[in-house]
Amino acid sequence: HDLRTPLSGMRAMAEALEDGVVRDPDTVARYHGQIRAEADRMSRLVDDLFELSRINAGALQLAMTRVPLSDVVSDAIAATAPVAAGRRIRIIATEAGWPTVTASEPELARVVANLLMNSVRYTPPDGTVWVDAGHDPDGAWLAVSDTCGGIPEGDLARVFDVAFRGERARTPGAHPGGGGGLGLAIVRGLVEAHGGRVLASNFGPGCRFVVHLPASPG
Repeated sequence: HDLRTPLSGMRAMAEALEDGVVRDPDTVARYHGQIRAEADRMSRLVDDLFELSRINAGALQLAMTRVPLSDVVSDAIAATAPVAAGRRIRIIATEAGWPTVTASEPELARVVANLLMNSVRYTPPDGTVWVDAGHDPDGAWLAVSDTCGGIPEGDLARVFDVAFRGERARTPGAHPGGGGGLGLAIVRGLVEAHGGRVLASNFGPGCRFVVHLPASPG
């Protein structure tokens, strides 16, 4: 569905341009922009499908190193900032207490980026997303909290399922940049591949996603 729908729209717009049905410059420019945007969205979806297939096939090759969480979070915030700014959403990261973990940096970066983008997409304009981290008896944790309005209790255990669609408030298609419902499934797969776990809960005015990872020795 997430591939067929944009493909059908792109085909219809391309045919209209090719047949000369659309001629005025403003509409032609708009069609070109929509085709490009849909192509980019489909490209991200294909990347997600490929990543998920690697996870499910056990084909991930993790290059484990000592990774400072602060560096990964800083990069993820910078990448997410344009989308957040467009929705007037503040991203606030704690200033201290960042642990170092044992992880494969590219995969850990994707975990953090997916969690941040998920919260930014589903938080109403003028909302806030917080990122914090710390140590626990089993290692280290990283949390992304938002003001999305919460998730029905019955759906909390399913948010990491592939292509899960909850109520409209957290349905990807209802928000700019929405994907195919794979972002959180990829988060769980990558976290578990690191020997960690990820949990979702309702927290204050929104949701809180907490990743637990092994701490780096030394």
